[in-house]
Amino acid sequence: MPINKITPTKRGRAAIASVLLGIASGSYAIYDRYATEQKMDPAVILAVEKAIMPWEGLVLKSHWDPFAKIWDICYGETKGIGPGMSKTKAQCFDMLLRRVHDDYYQKIMECSPNLAKAPVSVRASMITGSYNFGVGAWCRSTAKGRIEAGMWRFACEAQTAFNKAGGRIVRGLVNRREMGDAWRIGEAELCVSGL
Repeated sequence: MPINKITPTKRGRAAIASVLLGIASGSYAIYDRYATEQKMDPAVILAVEKAIMPWEGLVLKSHWDPFAKIWDICYGETKGIGPGMSKTKAQCFDMLLRRVHDDYYQKIMECSPNLAKAPVSVRASMITGSYNFGVGAWCRSTAKGRIEAGMWRFACEAQTAFNKAGGRIVRGLVNRREMGDAWRIGEAELCVSGL
């Protein structure tokens, strides 16, 4: 269960509305080239723009992540990353979109057929969670079970359990999973703001 009260917010609703309006106006057409269908699922755009990029931050030179004990670069990319690597901002954006769509979005959609029926905010929240703590963990999670039961709000709250590193609750992960901080939307906040 969440540590803090999970509530919809104006900034959560505004984030959802801005992405949906941007899609309608063609502002996010660049995303469509990464989609396997004709158009990218709006949930992927919402996850990338409003949650993953703000929480991960952009790092153009590889660095050691002491919590995960792994090298990362760009927006938290770890696959094939080692010391001394560098990328451009464009390469990082390309890498992020390919990975989020192919290795996170598609995989959680496969392990949870009911996720396609969830509101865009719920799908986005589940995508960003799986990007941070892994597809395997998400596919075995209570959040996934709640999705399969069509219990959207309970899925939003269940995902907040992924707030630990090294067996300890970490304040930054609580913020990310729940109601965010002054600058970034939390996953559960975004999730319930679209219900």
